[in-house]
Formats: sequence, C-alpha cells, structure tokens
Amino acid sequence: MHMQLNTVRLVITKPGGSQHPFNLEPGVYTVGSDEQNSIVLANPSVPWRQAIFTFQDKGCWVENVGEREGVLLDGHPVSGRHMWRLGEVVRIGPFTITLAEVIAKPMESAAAAVPAKPSPVPHVVAPTKATATPVSTGDDQRVQAIKRQIHAELIKRLDLKRMTANRVEDQELRNSAQRMIQEIVKEVREKMPGGLDAQRLAKDIADEALALGPLEDLLADPEVTEIMVNGCDNIFIECKGKLHKTNKRFLNDDSVMAIIERIVAPIGRRIDESQPYVDARLADGSRVNAIIHPLSLIGPCLTIRKFSKDPFKVSDLIQFGTLAAEMAEFINASVLMRRSMVVSGGTGSGKTTLLNVLSSYLPATERIITIEDAAELRLEQPHVIRLEARPPNIEGKGAITIRDLVRNALRMRPDRIVVGECRGGEALDMLQAMNTGHDGSLTTVHANSPRDVISRLETMVLMSGMDLPVRAIREQIGSAVHLVIHTSRYSDGTRKVAKITEVCGMEGDSITMQDIFVFNQTGVDEHGKVQGRFAPTGSVPTFVEEMAARGIQINRRLFDPAAWEPR
Repeated sequence: MHMQLNTVRLVITKPGGSQHPFNLEPGVYTVGSDEQNSIVLANPSVPWRQAIFTFQDKGCWVENVGEREGVLLDGHPVSGRHMWRLGEVVRIGPFTITLAEVIAKPMESAAAAVPAKPSPVPHVVAPTKATATPVSTGDDQRVQAIKRQIHAELIKRLDLKRMTANRVEDQELRNSAQRMIQEIVKEVREKMPGGLDAQRLAKDIADEALALGPLEDLLADPEVTEIMVNGCDNIFIECKGKLHKTNKRFLNDDSVMAIIERIVAPIGRRIDESQPYVDARLADGSRVNAIIHPLSLIGPCLTIRKFSKDPFKVSDLIQFGTLAAEMAEFINASVLMRRSMVVSGGTGSGKTTLLNVLSSYLPATERIITIEDAAELRLEQPHVIRLEARPPNIEGKGAITIRDLVRNALRMRPDRIVVGECRGGEALDMLQAMNTGHDGSLTTVHANSPRDVISRLETMVLMSGMDLPVRAIREQIGSAVHLVIHTSRYSDGTRKVAKITEVCGMEGDSITMQDIFVFNQTGVDEHGKVQGRFAPTGSVPTFVEEMAARGIQINRRLFDPAAWEPR
C-alpha cells in the first residue's frame, strides 16, 4: 500500500542553543534571511535566499540555491539537490535544522494519490515565518533583504528605543548609529551584489533608522513638490505639476509606521487603530497627512505637501505665471485697505501658498494672529502669534478646535486674524470677527468658483449649530467678505489665479458679485502647456474712491482692458 505524506516536523536550533520545533505540510519552502521567504533565518550572515526545502510523498530534499558551501548536510557541503533523511541535520549560517519526524498515512483511494498542495500559510513558530507570495530574484531583492538584516541588527545592537527615551542628542545618536552600521556592513560585505555602494547603503539604513528613510532624498530635492506613499513599496512624487512613480521603497509596512510616528510624536499628535488618521507637519512647515489600517487597505499611506525652504514671494508667483503684476498690485492695495479676503480653490490649487503671500502684505505695525489645524503659514512680521488646534487625547478628550481658537483670538486684541482654512462652524465666528472691527482678515475655503464660496460659507455657518435664517447668513457674508481670490490647477499642472471677484453686497435675497480680473485660457500648445492671458473685466471695484480718500494710490488703468492689450 502506498503512503501519503501528512506532516514533516523540523527543529531549528538558533545561535545560543535555543530550539524551536514546528510542523510543515507537504510543499516547497524557500529558506533565507529575507522576510518574504517561507522559512526566515534572521541573521546578517545568512544570504537573502540560501536553500529550498521540498517535502513530498516520495521523500524530502534540500537544495542549495545560494552561496557555495552555504548549506551543509551532516557536515558535508550541499551542491544542487540532495535527499534529506530522518535525523540528518542541515546547517545554514549559525542555524541548524533537523529533520526530526516524517508522519505518513496509508492512501485510501485513488483520489488520495493526488499530491497535496502546500498550505499557503503553514503554522510556524518563531523564528520562522511562512508566506505564499513568490519572491522574485535579482539584485534589487537582495539589496532590500540586506537592508532589512542590517536594520534589524542595528536596532538589536544599538537599542534605539532606549537611547531615544533617554533623550540622547540627535547628532550623538546618529553618530553612534553610523559607526554601528559601518561595522555591520563590513560583516555582510561579501553578501552584497557587485557594484553596490557600501556608503550609500549605510546612509539609507541610517535614514531609515533615524530620519525619514527613502523620503529624505525626495524632501531635499527642490523639484519635488509633493510626496505620496501608498504602502511600503509604492512611492509617487509630484514634479512640475505631474505625478511620477519613484523606484524608492520602504523595507516593510512597519518601517512606514515608524516614520509616521517619528513625524507626529514631536508635535503631540498620535496615530493608532483607535485614531487611524492624522494631520501633522514637518519642522519646515510641510503639510503631512497619514492614514493607516483599518481604514487603509493597502498599508500605511503618507502624503507630504512640501513647502519651499524659502517662502515664495509675490515676485516668484509672477515669475511662475500664477498671477499678473497688476493683479498683485491690486491685492496689495486691498490688503492695506483692510479688505477681508477669502482664497478659494480645489485641493492642490495653491490656496495656502497664495495665502502666505497675501499675508506678507500685512503691515509690520499690526498684531496678527494665525490659526491653523497644522501650522503651515510662515509670516515674517515681528508681531505674529501662531495658534494651532489640538486633537483629542487617547481618551477622546481635550480637543481644541479651530472654532475655539477663533473665539479665543477675539480676546487677544488682534488687528488681523488669519485662519488657515475654514471647513466648519468656525466660519460663523470668522464672519462675526470680520464684521466687528477685525476687517482685513484672511482665510481659505475649498470651492469650485467664487460663487460657490458663498454657498460653502452658508453651509459652514449652518454647521455651527445656530438656527439662523438664510437671509441673515447672507447679510453676514455680504458685509464681511470683500474679495474672493479663486485659484485653479490646470491640465499642465500649473496653478493660476483664475479670478479675483468683489463681493458687492446684498440685492434682494441674493449676494451680488463682480469679477475684477480673470484668466482667459485660449488653448494648449503642442507640449500640453496651457495658453492664455490675465486680463481685467472692465469692472471697477466699488471701494476705489475710498482708497484715494485713505491715501492709497492705485492706477485706474489696472481695470482698463484696453491697457492690457498686447502691443
């Protein structure tokens, strides 16, 4: 009677002598130090993949697919494929693996003669790990495996968590890590693919352990404006308004989580399964959003909207073609005139960048209070108070909202209030502030057009919980908001001020508005670049006469379409 292999029992002896028995079903198992192998031997001296174990009804085999003499069977080097008999010991690096038991049972039918498929996830205890995902070969996989080994060894030897908890200085911590990495790299140098730069490898490991890993180079690149991490092995960037996939990757999802925690912890934020998303910022003010399991089904996701090391000035926006010099002159005069403004646009249209530029027009003699979810604005005036909202703690208490901060700011004797973004009930408090002596304040709103801004503000006021009639809300908006500056992102990735619109007040039950400046798109060239020109509509703002009375000089030719005609 034929026998059918049911279970194979192996015993792994780790360095130090501890033994770990486990059972495997019939199948083919890859063995090496890389975590994607079926059996993982985590040690820098073990190649990323060294052997293949095969367990079938006809017998058990061990095959050497890695370094020569990397596998010993009862003390003899294995070359190619060899039968593995009961009681024989396989040695790979500092590990010994004994074939301890083979359990077989009689086959009861012809159907039972069909070889059993290997279980995709056999039960294996530490230090082994099972996976059904095939691992592709190649130097890139080997490099990733080497990085994982060095990183794990670094954490074990250096005890990074303890050094961080003891508040070891950043530079001292990095120096210690660099020295330790160099030592580990020397130990595994012979495992490296030819041509691999050991110094570059050491830098990558140091960045992964102490900084932001593969994102460090992207953050240092001035051409990169946005970084999008979609799981550990998909990193996209935005350059010149276009998305590109990079060849960078994290070691695993745990590495991404470590980076996220490294970003949010210094600013008092947290992220875990009970609070699986967070808004944060980097030290330079770059905006960060992270979302993790169970909300993200592809692993931890991280989005970083980079800010320039040197804040953009209005001259930069004019050079980029975001707006015309004449439009900037009008905006400057309007800020000095204490006109309250709302910057509107879609996601990524440049609202915050433009708000930062508008804020630079605020007089240095005034007391300015900025209020944001995550502090991004960088004002250079001497009298600026920066306030940042606070999320709830682990018990769900202690949250301080934008609305709380707007109400508190009114007691701080502000000349101007700048709210990073209105997205809820704080819109009512902002409108009341603009209507009660704090005109000239600035904020941003997500909207598709200047007219949509009015609808959005109405909706947000209703979100405050106040049961106000629509007409009363519109009267508040009509008297509080003077200008809407609408930004758009075009098909070629460029951002432009599409419209500057004046809110003229109420007429009946409706708010009247007039466009002052617009961007007229005329087409797209052969390279996909948007063609068009900025121009005034011919409408003159209703407060031009008041400007002259206050001593603010502005040339009326700014509003004459004929004066803008190309010559």
